[in-house]
Amino acid sequence: MNILIKPVVTEKMTAQGETLNRYGFIVDKRANKLQIKNAIEDLYGVTVENVNTMRYGGKKRNRYTRSGIQAGRTNSYKKAIVTLAEGDTIDFYSNI
Repeated sequence: MNILIKPVVTEKMTAQGETLNRYGFIVDKRANKLQIKNAIEDLYGVTVENVNTMRYGGKKRNRYTRSGIQAGRTNSYKKAIVTLAEGDTIDFYSNI
């Protein structure tokens, strides 16, 4: 099971990373907090102090197209907010 799917890089998460040393990730829906903590510590070589998780359900969306109304759903996902120990940082832009 691939636990970490992608990092959340938004203005809000970037600001939290600079001030509170918190970083966000989209994670596998079946992963628990211990698995998320171990995956981040292995991948980035940092010490994780705290993991907060939240589940988002998909929303129903309608598109009005030339061929009629198309109904669908957005994906549901799980997000993890990870607080790192003092002095540890994660740089998402280092391998660009």
